[in-house]
Amino acid sequence: MSIYATLWQLKFPESGDNYPGCEWITVIAQAVPPHIGSPTPGCGYEDRDPYGAFLPPPVVTNEDGEADYMRAVVFVTEGTPKGTERSPQEYVQPLLVLAGEAYARMTFEALHTQLCDALRGDRPQAVLTYLAPDGRITTHFEDGTRQETAR
Repeated sequence: MSIYATLWQLKFPESGDNYPGCEWITVIAQAVPPHIGSPTPGCGYEDRDPYGAFLPPPVVTNEDGEADYMRAVVFVTEGTPKGTERSPQEYVQPLLVLAGEAYARMTFEALHTQLCDALRGDRPQAVLTYLAPDGRITTHFEDGTRQETAR
């Protein structure tokens, strides 16, 4: 049984930047409900939190295992494997892991920026796309490199 519940799936530019000719990838937001690992009596984790090594701290819940916020939201790309030496529930190289309260309080713009930065990794950011009169499209990157795309 999984500790995750899918919140949403959206397409993002695979390289973190939207420009003509870029590839797109599905990003999935996986929520970890508040009762998972909660020290609240009755949630089943009074003795230990088996997910503390890879998730934000557990959430105190009411007696029904409910709280105002999820424990965490983990963002992965479609096909990201789950299961490490540490835990079969841990995603291998998630894009981003947020505490549930941080996710709930974050604007979509801020979340989008963090996810695109994670997708981009150490590659340079696209800063300009130029459409020439002859139909050629050139995307310029912050490190001075360019990529031409036929229209």
